[in-house]
Amino acid sequence: MYTGPKTLPAIIEARATQEPDRPLVRFEDDVLTGAQLYENALRVANALTALGLKPGDKCALMLDNGREAIEAWFGMTCAGIVEVPINTAFKGDLLTYMLEQAECRAIIVRADLAERVEVDIPILVVGDSYDAALAAARTEPTGHVAAAHDPSVILFTSGTTGPSKGVVLSHNANFRLCQNVSEIMGYERDEVLFTAFPLFHVNAKYTTVLPALYVGGEVVMRPRFSASRFWDICREEGVTAFNFMGALLMMLHKQPPKPGDRDHLVRKAYGAPAPVTIFEAFEERFGVKLVEVYGSTELGTATGNTVHESKVGSCGVPAPHYEVEIHDADDNVVPPGTEGEICVRPKEPDVMIQEYYRMPEATLKAFRNLWFHTGDRGRMDADGRFYFVDRMKDAIRRRGENISSWEVEKSIDAHDAVQEAAVIGVPSELTEEEVLAVVVLKPGHELTPEALLDHCQQRMAHFAVPRFVRFADELPKNPSQRIEKFKLRELGLTGAWDRDEHGYVVQR
Repeated sequence: MYTGPKTLPAIIEARATQEPDRPLVRFEDDVLTGAQLYENALRVANALTALGLKPGDKCALMLDNGREAIEAWFGMTCAGIVEVPINTAFKGDLLTYMLEQAECRAIIVRADLAERVEVDIPILVVGDSYDAALAAARTEPTGHVAAAHDPSVILFTSGTTGPSKGVVLSHNANFRLCQNVSEIMGYERDEVLFTAFPLFHVNAKYTTVLPALYVGGEVVMRPRFSASRFWDICREEGVTAFNFMGALLMMLHKQPPKPGDRDHLVRKAYGAPAPVTIFEAFEERFGVKLVEVYGSTELGTATGNTVHESKVGSCGVPAPHYEVEIHDADDNVVPPGTEGEICVRPKEPDVMIQEYYRMPEATLKAFRNLWFHTGDRGRMDADGRFYFVDRMKDAIRRRGENISSWEVEKSIDAHDAVQEAAVIGVPSELTEEEVLAVVVLKPGHELTPEALLDHCQQRMAHFAVPRFVRFADELPKNPSQRIEKFKLRELGLTGAWDRDEHGYVVQR
């Protein structure tokens, strides 16, 4: 178990020193050891320093799961450079906005994505200029020594009534999340953790890779999730635990039962949400203990059950470093059993979001009355256990991705035939939500659902492209002319066109 400074460079240096040749991450056809990670991270650090980047500067990273993404992530931390992970599906205005909003001074990118970058910054292309820069770089420390309170990463989270916000997290916030996950899951040395979640999100970085470094375990990583191959991979690789989202559990549960469903070494899984309808059946069928938690990009894990004690339907009790309360609209604490907004504040310095980068008004609004307001509705029972109910904020959650309805609406509104649009989430058969766009056309204009989705594919990530489209004569509005989305939700999918039923395929 790691016991050194709460910084990312320190933890990889310790792993490289103590067990240099032991595998840390196993990919399909590649193995990354502790020594290789540290050496190549130093190469990244020196290569970026040679470009003129200094501690505190920002560098974007737009890569799929693989050794390059892990080495670049830790390399930036070794140089004191703040990492800005970018979803590889992003393009167009949103990508440009994120690079400019975060003030990125360079980007490391997959070769086929380089042409999407329209900002005038150095572009290091994996397989080309990036490799050349590393080959010429030294493998000695740059001289920068990270402090626990230093910013480590800016992670963009979906905007609701405006652009996406850059969440600034410190080394300590990353480390404390990793430590908390390891404790509630009871992770020990020789743990083998599986993930197919992308490294541009919190989950794979700080609740799989970092915990493996922390406890002395290993990671098995795949580029994407396969329900049909999942348990075979776990058997072949000796996986002992994995992370989940509701859709992942549902897809595994929907696979045809097999005699060997419990023939593996997996004994526990961490994540959220864990659908109540299949919770106990899943545990019984696969022999896996589900540990449900509640959290966000800004907070990490705010509440959680543990591998030793949990309650079906509950997301657990507050993490040791947080206070959690349920507040009403006036920020008063409500009695147990009453629904309200989940509000959180830290007991320790730098364990959660430091700020929304270059968005002081959004930061102050979120932290009003000295509590961080999550925008999520929940309740607490008489025993102090918390329950997530739904999202109060106007964001959509689809298969683990947070989608800004505002940004999807902005892209749809850009079509010449569209007068205005409203985007909402509707329940998915796999848990979480699907995207429904309600569109009002300009007088005298025509537009098919297929043509609208063709337009969307050019302007947004594949997962944000609406599955459902409904054309309407007008959108319901209040006297202030704000769209009343609750009325659209009440109407649901009535009269909506479904791309799946019509065989329309969204390209990645």
